[in-house]
Formats: sequence, structure tokens, C-alpha cells
Amino acid sequence: MEAKSNFVPGLEGVIASETAISLLDTEKEKIVIKGYDLIELSKEQDYLDIAHLLLEDKLPDQNEKTKLEEKLKERYAIPTEILDIFSLLRKQIHPMDGLRTGLSALAGYDNQIDDRSYEADTERAYDLLAKMPAITVNSYRALNGKEIVHPHKDLSYSANFLYMITGEVPSEEDAEIFDRSLLLYSEHEMPNSTFTSRVIASTNADMYGAITGAVSSLKGNLHGGANEAVMYLLQEAESAADFEEILTKKLYKKEKIMGFGHRVYMKKMDPRAAVMKESLKELCEKAGDYSLLEKCEAGEELMKQEKGLYPNLDYYAAPVYWMLGIPIDLYTPIFFSARTVGLCAHVTEQHQNNRLFRPRVNYIGKPYA
Repeated sequence: MEAKSNFVPGLEGVIASETAISLLDTEKEKIVIKGYDLIELSKEQDYLDIAHLLLEDKLPDQNEKTKLEEKLKERYAIPTEILDIFSLLRKQIHPMDGLRTGLSALAGYDNQIDDRSYEADTERAYDLLAKMPAITVNSYRALNGKEIVHPHKDLSYSANFLYMITGEVPSEEDAEIFDRSLLLYSEHEMPNSTFTSRVIASTNADMYGAITGAVSSLKGNLHGGANEAVMYLLQEAESAADFEEILTKKLYKKEKIMGFGHRVYMKKMDPRAAVMKESLKELCEKAGDYSLLEKCEAGEELMKQEKGLYPNLDYYAAPVYWMLGIPIDLYTPIFFSARTVGLCAHVTEQHQNNRLFRPRVNYIGKPYA
């Protein structure tokens, strides 16, 4: 039977799934996570609160939060064989490739890998959440000829993550800002990587396979990588005026400028970007150096006037990460690491109420008899 011709390029606006996890409500300008506004949550909650909300369907009380932190610390370590694999990787590859390899290899250490129950998937999600900092950081370090770094269990989850990246125990303010970035990256409805993970999970593939596929999706520069591109662009400019000139030349050449525009936030600023902008202000004030903020604000105003485009989260996350002392090559892996808990929630939901994704095509090939 011939497929109906209702082709929509890029599936824009097409409803691909029912979910109780999240929604981008552009009418009310809210990012809804399990019934809560993510931006409001970012003011009072931390990343592990959101992780608990995504995996347990509720915000944790203090006892549940303590137990969650203890559970994760018990699972921080990754198998030494995976660290050995990192050391064998070709040094020229991107850290996202190293991260992808580590995640894929981790599947071999799950003795219940064929169990798709809610309970098994949830425990798997906690295990991945616990191990993501070590996988993310040590794959990067191995590719750059640096020694392996082990988790600091006396620190909070996000403070430990930042410590593993920089090698220094972060200040409380820096740890809070980094945690806020993880929270904002944690879940965002149905971007390409989430859709990829659900498509893979719909075949009844295991969570590791689905998440590994999502890494490949997020590596693509039309999805992830914008935060890295933004920082490299900012580095080209000495001043706000220089940055405006660079952007103007790119616009004249009709080049895509990363960090602006979003398939969902077409005519408004990504609300997560506004939160990160405030974090950048905090860091600039602390450092007594507002040059990055000035460049970013100049670029923001220029793009709004010339193209009607607004910053997305990556635009302001990039300079925040730079001021926290994070290497640029780690920006996208950190994005993915933060998003892993959201991806796990989607894979678990897909497994529990599954139907295999099998769309049709609009054939535009040669005529046939």
C-alpha cells in the first residue's frame, strides 16, 4: 500500500511521541519538567534534585537526597579496563568519540543487560549518572596524554565533576554555577539526540545502545558543539566592537553563526540562556573582568537587530565554562553528560510503553512500472 504524502522536512512540528517527562511550552514560555518549570527549579534546586525528579517522578526530600548522593558516590568508579581502552584510542579524535566508546564498553559490565523492566532501567540510569563524570573527564584526559583522575568523594556531585576537570577543588560559587549549567542541560523534550535514543530503544535495544547512539547525534554540529564554536569565535575578538565586526562579516557571507536560533525558540530568547547570562555576570564580577560579557551582549544585540535571532543556552554556557577553567574540547561532552539523565528517563519510558518507530517515505526517485 502506498504511503500517504504528508511529508514534513525535518519532522518539524510533527508529534513523534507521547511523554510525561517534559514539554517546551512556547506559549507560556516554560520548559516543563514533570509538571515543574525548569527555570523556576534552577533558582532553588540543584542538578541531583532534577535527576531524582526525572527518574522517580518527584523532587527528593532531604533524606532521599542524602541517599541518592551516597548511592552515586558508591558507583563513581569505572572499570579499569575502560580506562585502558581510553589509553588505546587515537589521540586525534574528538573527546565525544572517546566518551561514546566508554559508554558502549560499559554495557559489557551490566549482568542484567537484557532486563528492560522499569526497576532495572532506573538502576541503570543511576549507574550511568554516577559514572558520567569519570567517563567524560578521563576519556578527554587520555586523549590529551594526561594522567587519569579519580573522583573526590568528599565533594558534592557537581563540585566533584568540576574538580575532576580542573584538578582544583572549586569554590562554592563556582560549583553552584557549574551545577546550574548541568541542571539547565539536563532535559529538553525531543531534540535530535533524545529522538535518536527513543528510536533505538523502540527496537528493544538496551539503554547503553540507545545512549551511545545519542552521543553520535549530539556530536553533530547542528545539535551539539555550538558551545565550542561560540568560544572559539569569542576568542577571535579583542573587544565587543571586534566581535560585532566578526559577526557582521559572517552575516555578509551568509555563514551560520553558532549559538543563535533554535528550532523551537524561533522568536524569543532561550530562557535557559538568560539564566546562564546571569551566571556569566556573577563570574565577571568576581574576576573584575567584564570583557566576555561585553562581547556576548554586543553579539546578542547585533543578531537581534540584523537577523531577529536570539541566543540559545550554548551561547552563554560557553563563556561561563571558559571562566570556570574548563577546556573547550570538553564543552560538548559536558553537555552530553548533563543530558544523560534525561535521555535515560526517555529510554525507560520508551521501554515501558513501546511501539517500534517505523515511518514511511515520500519517494522522489526514478519512475517505475
